[in-house]
Amino acid sequence: MPLSFLTADRAFDDPASDVALPHEDRDRWRRPYRPGPWRVGVAALLLLLASYVLVAMVIIAFSGGPTAAAVCALLGVVVIASALRLLRMGTWVSAQGLRRVRFLVTRTSPWAEVAAVRTAQQPVRWLGLPRTVQGQALLLSTRAGGGAPVPQAPLMTTHDADFLARSESFDRAADAVEAWAEEYRRTP
Repeated sequence: MPLSFLTADRAFDDPASDVALPHEDRDRWRRPYRPGPWRVGVAALLLLLASYVLVAMVIIAFSGGPTAAAVCALLGVVVIASALRLLRMGTWVSAQGLRRVRFLVTRTSPWAEVAAVRTAQQPVRWLGLPRTVQGQALLLSTRAGGGAPVPQAPLMTTHDADFLARSESFDRAADAVEAWAEEYRRTP
């Protein structure tokens, strides 16, 4: 006898449990995919490291070293902020445009400046490292000042921290971003 109040069990039985949430408010920035296990795992390890640093800060503070405790507290805050920023990285869409969030830089392209969003087979970086492998990338081309399309860095690839070994998720996310681009590039 299934219990109707156990919704978590039903969610795992769903074959499409990796589908992004429906969009009620198109003006809010949304990531059309879930963060990948590599990104979440590294962020979890950073948060674990931060907890050790903060425990060390408490021990140092009780032993009478206020300067060293302040340095540990600052280091803990930096590690926590880095983990949160790592989780925020990716491609975001809204009615205003397309946003690419990197670790230190966020770049937003309004839909009026977007010339094309397409998927291409090309060499891509493996987990953001210098090593390249053959894979797919979602490419963005923008119009600089209304002129010819200017290619940008890939928005996401099959070998980045969100889609490594998850090619179906990449295809779904790329289709979602391309659909947003088609919908909003047409409207004036």
